[in-house]
Amino acid sequence: MSTPNNYFQPDFSGKFGKYGGKFVPETLITPLKELEETYFQLLKDDNFNKELDKLNKEFSGRPTPLTFAEGLTNYYKRAKIYLKREDLCHTGAHKINNALGQILLAKKLGKKRIIAETGAGQHGVATATVCAKFGMKCFVYMGEVDIERQSLNVFRMKLLGAEVIPVSSGSRTLKDATNEAIRDWVTNVNDTHYIIGSVVGPHPYPMMVRNFQSIIGFETKEQIQIAENRLPDYIVACVGGGSNAIGIFYPFLNSGVKLIGVEAGGYGINTNKHCATLTLGREGIFQGMKTYLLQDNDGQVSEVHSISAGLDYPGVGPEHSYLKDEIIADYFSVSDEEAIKATELLSQKEGIIPALESAHAIAYLEKLTPSTAKDEIIIVNVSGRGDKDLYTIKNFLGY
Repeated sequence: MSTPNNYFQPDFSGKFGKYGGKFVPETLITPLKELEETYFQLLKDDNFNKELDKLNKEFSGRPTPLTFAEGLTNYYKRAKIYLKREDLCHTGAHKINNALGQILLAKKLGKKRIIAETGAGQHGVATATVCAKFGMKCFVYMGEVDIERQSLNVFRMKLLGAEVIPVSSGSRTLKDATNEAIRDWVTNVNDTHYIIGSVVGPHPYPMMVRNFQSIIGFETKEQIQIAENRLPDYIVACVGGGSNAIGIFYPFLNSGVKLIGVEAGGYGINTNKHCATLTLGREGIFQGMKTYLLQDNDGQVSEVHSISAGLDYPGVGPEHSYLKDEIIADYFSVSDEEAIKATELLSQKEGIIPALESAHAIAYLEKLTPSTAKDEIIIVNVSGRGDKDLYTIKNFLGY
């Protein structure tokens, strides 16, 4: 894997500037160190890299296409719009990229039991899928609210042989599922590997997940050069924890391409029902990392809201916090209603029903395109398909 020019993050301690690090119980320090050492060993291992490459091609279906969005381009009558089609990955989202890499790590570490957290269910499905393929026990923590709104993915996980463990604490969403997964890991660290689903948590997870997901950006970079013989002017991706965004951003850092992350604005950022962490959050320690965090005046983690279960999270990956502070990437938000309108638009103009997470990135085109020219190029990362969200979309539209 290549490194973008003049970009060396994180440092040896796992910090992206002042963000990241390891804020965990002493019990987890040794397994995190072991995980980091094993990961770096495997990066130099030809057999590991060949096996992962083969799985990406023959099991996941990579490379995913870069599709010219003629309907959207004609609709906005401005920049040319391309879509990176992570919705066409096996299991329906980019989450499989990371799950495949981490299951090979778990195999090398000799772990037999796998745990994961999930919000929208796509990471849970991806983890259950790789556990089924490699014959490992799989336990997925999921908030009760998300279990209800993502019932199809819950069934998929169970069909794949995973045990889905409901979480009834707190807001009963992704934040709380992650808390329970961490508690499990602390208790069962000897035989258990925790496949974290985003670029969050203690080092080395944000770095490791980014690197597994950067296959998105490296493919995109090659594909747009073939299609247009140049790099794009803009890349747009949704941001919850931020793995699909950092995956497509990373190979384009310091390239002159404008990088735009789109957060969940929920009912509006003038309410307290949103997930606009990088827009309105401030520094805090959360789930093993220092990062931007939505919190109240007493420093307590805020209860947040998004129509998208995968973006319903009060924190964000520490690398995104660094990119914001350094003005390497820009971050904005769109509301639930805007995301639903974007879902309808992409469905009807391109014949592609996006996940509600991805719809947030599509929705930002409404704000971005008026300032673009016809000779400019925008790439939007369609991080997942919308099958899992059809009931939510149907209910919102009143069908």
